[in-house]
Amino acid sequence: MQDARITALVAKHLAFNESRGSIKGFRIQIFFDSGNNSKSKAISVMNEFTSKHRKVEGYLSFQEPNFKVRVGDFRTRMDAQRFLHKIAEEYPSAFIVKDNEINFPSLDDEEDE
Repeated sequence: MQDARITALVAKHLAFNESRGSIKGFRIQIFFDSGNNSKSKAISVMNEFTSKHRKVEGYLSFQEPNFKVRVGDFRTRMDAQRFLHKIAEEYPSAFIVKDNEINFPSLDDEEDE
């Protein structure tokens, strides 16, 4: 018979993970710019990306002085690398970044990435 403390610990662990809503992972940065019109350029790049890759989330952020567009919620660097390879021609300056708070990625094998 399993110790009741272990059962309680597992339940606490599950509840904690369900409440978090995010995990550590990777995203791909496809754009960053500062200066005049950088916000409108970033919005344009993000809208263009999300219209072509509907199942991949895009994220616009501002970290002074740069606007950045990052895409995807990848659990592993290998998953991010696979998608980067798919978009390399379209976004030649794109690169993988670690992110401490990505959304839980879909567990489907291959989405239409």
